Amino acid sequence: MSSNRAEKSGLSRDIQKKLEAKYSQDQEAQCRAWIEEVLGEKLSNSELGMHNFQQCLRDGQILCKLLNTLNGEPLVKKINQQKMAFKQMENIEQFIKGCKIFGLKDGDIFQTADLYECQNMSQVNVALYAVSAVSIKNGWTGPSIGVKLSQKNERTFTEQQMNDGKTVIGLQYGTNKGASQAGMNIGKTRHIMD
Repeated sequence: MSSNRAEKSGLSRDIQKKLEAKYSQDQEAQCRAWIEEVLGEKLSNSELGMHNFQQCLRDGQILCKLLNTLNGEPLVKKINQQKMAFKQMENIEQFIKGCKIFGLKDGDIFQTADLYECQNMSQVNVALYAVSAVSIKNGWTGPSIGVKLSQKNERTFTEQQMNDGKTVIGLQYGTNKGASQAGMNIGKTRHIMD
């Protein structure tokens, strides 16, 4: 861990181990490559690993630049260049606020401590995938990772089509292909004689 916190114990340690077990280096590699391609610059630490990736993003500058690039116009107006902890956390907060404006859902966004203190780096990866998906929806045509979000596809039906649909028996009702219960002894017992 890169912070000056005491080592976790008990339930907190168990939860932290589960969070770390969820972390995927494959997702990290995709996120790294995508960030580098979008920004046109290499990340400071090219070695894979949760703590190495955290060090690359910890000051929040890369994330703010990424969001501004994907949006076309700055969502984060001022990116702090200072190395003081509260300024770096302020950058991360600005990125999170920008993500909400950009269109991310609350469930896709991480908390500042998740990145700054390396608490939940898998959620940081989830957020980066979500940023990519929303950027495509918002008109970004450059490189992307993850899935494309679905588009609204409204359909209009005539009254006749709506009435025709009421007469169709859907497959979810099941079918017995003409079978019946004829010849079955439902409720009757078979007597066996000695």
